[in-house]
Amino acid sequence: MKKLISDTDVQQLVGQVLRYGVLTACFLAIAGGVAYLLHHGGSDVPSYHEFKGEGAGYTTFEGIIKGALALHPTEIIQFGVLALIATPILRVILSLIAFILEKDKMYIIITLIVLSIIMTSIFGGLKV
Repeated sequence: MKKLISDTDVQQLVGQVLRYGVLTACFLAIAGGVAYLLHHGGSDVPSYHEFKGEGAGYTTFEGIIKGALALHPTEIIQFGVLALIATPILRVILSLIAFILEKDKMYIIITLIVLSIIMTSIFGGLKV
């Protein structure tokens, strides 16, 4: 029985995803940083004597995406960070799909365990 995709094809695809994911994340963070410096580079230094938490625009997926679409520099930087975090997750998902297509049960189980650990680490944190 012929394989649908070869191991080399999977390695090439995963390598391209990692390469372009990191490049995209870097571009977004740098573009947001340049825009931030253009808008706020000459501002006064903030007072650090009192802690002020950040709003939802910096701390939630919805806020980051809305802010990035509105071209707010800080949310564009945060969106770049999200893209950098999503890159290895996408790699694991693509590997899982490849192992499913190859019907390699052992690697499917191992990849599902890795994916569940990553997702639990990201979304299973304590809410304060």
